[in-house]
Amino acid sequence: MTPFIRCLSSAALLASGLLASCQQPAATTGTASAALVIANPVVPGDFPDPSVVKVGDTYWATATTSNWGPVFPLLSSKNLTDWKLVGHVFPGERPDWADYYFWAPEISQDGGKTYVFYSAHKRGGNLAVGVASAPRPEGPYTDHGPLVGQPAGSIDGFPMRDENGQLYLIWKEDGNSVQQPTPIWAQRLNDARTALVGEKTELFRNDPATWEGNLVEGVSIVRHEGYFYAFYAGNGCCGRGCTYATGVARAKTLLGPWEKHAGNPILLNNDTWKCPGHGTALEHQGRWYMLHHAYEAGSHEFAGRQGVLSEFEWTAAGWPAFRGKSTPVAAPAIVARASAVADEFTGRTLDLAWQWPVEYRPTFAVSGGQLRLTARPDHSGAALGRSTTAAAYTATTTLLNPGTLAGACAGLAAHGDPDNTLMLVASVGKVQLLQLEKGQTKTLAEASLPTTKALELRLQARKGSEFTFAWRPTGSTNWQTLPVAGTAVDGRFLPPWDRGVRVGVVAQGAPTAVAAFENFTLTAQP
Repeated sequence: MTPFIRCLSSAALLASGLLASCQQPAATTGTASAALVIANPVVPGDFPDPSVVKVGDTYWATATTSNWGPVFPLLSSKNLTDWKLVGHVFPGERPDWADYYFWAPEISQDGGKTYVFYSAHKRGGNLAVGVASAPRPEGPYTDHGPLVGQPAGSIDGFPMRDENGQLYLIWKEDGNSVQQPTPIWAQRLNDARTALVGEKTELFRNDPATWEGNLVEGVSIVRHEGYFYAFYAGNGCCGRGCTYATGVARAKTLLGPWEKHAGNPILLNNDTWKCPGHGTALEHQGRWYMLHHAYEAGSHEFAGRQGVLSEFEWTAAGWPAFRGKSTPVAAPAIVARASAVADEFTGRTLDLAWQWPVEYRPTFAVSGGQLRLTARPDHSGAALGRSTTAAAYTATTTLLNPGTLAGACAGLAAHGDPDNTLMLVASVGKVQLLQLEKGQTKTLAEASLPTTKALELRLQARKGSEFTFAWRPTGSTNWQTLPVAGTAVDGRFLPPWDRGVRVGVVAQGAPTAVAAFENFTLTAQP
């Protein structure tokens, strides 16, 4: 193996696809290290389309947030298998030019700066590829706006230098959204990465007569042994009926001609991990891996597309081959990998893992061991949620002084999106189980609430979509189920096509009301 290195950075930055114009062939580094012990998911929860780059001795990753904020997580790791959430690309307000569908961020490092190319829906327009930059991976990031937005939409931007060191943007034309093909394009980027220059060139497109179906997307390119290799996803990405898989193509020069591997797809389903695809290929200690997403079979769309790591090798014919042609399944089990949440709201700010609907950022504050959430009257109200990681889990919260919520209600919820929510809420004198489906609210059950200074609420999920609810005044040892019979509520309507369920708190009603929560727990169950 004769990888290429950047003359101004470490060899590991090859994984970002950014080769400096002073590139030189590097000598082989000798025997590769032992393979990583992979216990997938390495990034538990709903983290689709993960991207990764190495800066110094630290790996940095990000992923799709779609219609949840804050936009684009920033995760760090020393070894590719143990990740910590340390921030967000856009921790507060989303970029001014975009409103929703924040997809496929691609993180890269070049010239001492960090860049994130990302996709988003342009206000009043269609999907476009934008870019943000920062002096260091953890930010702060400055947004530079959209680079390309074709009539059918443009997504999945990936920066890559050609064989002469010229910088290009690679992206997908989102033709499948209008029943058209999906070309993968390349076009020169200016040095500031604020505009495309010259003419675009098509690299390849989907072949509907093959496994690729109606699309190819999510291209990640590395250079190896004189070839450019484009790893890409094909077919249907999301939901219970997904058909996603991963293929590869190669070319001697970046603009082609490109040859698709006759052995495609090279990464397929197994009994545990379904629809693997859309990730970043990189080298680590002489071995090659891809950080990508897949659905865990038991929780599937309810937990969403989780971040997984798969190893591949280079064959004698010069093509990558994934071990077992699928995603590794190894102990410890998924439940053990998913750390329990126990938030007492003792910090000065809200924990980084909390999310909110990106178009309806709530007003909240953390102080004195309380989360104070201001109610709002529209949709499901003011919502804060956390990603789930398994098909079975229990969530609880303690709501303080429910009798003061005049004109509002507050409590515990399973959030699909602002118009699809199941919530157990309390207000003056009553507890209610509410179902919001397609924006229409239905009261499933209710009970009288005695005067109490604090109310404990519990939500339990089984098989991803069977939800049961219970409540008790603080100090009581007996949970009271709602409905009284303890009947499970069918939550199959909750997850949108591209997102997993979040579980958290909600406050609905007059914006003069403020709900106070004392704690929140979320624990995966066997």
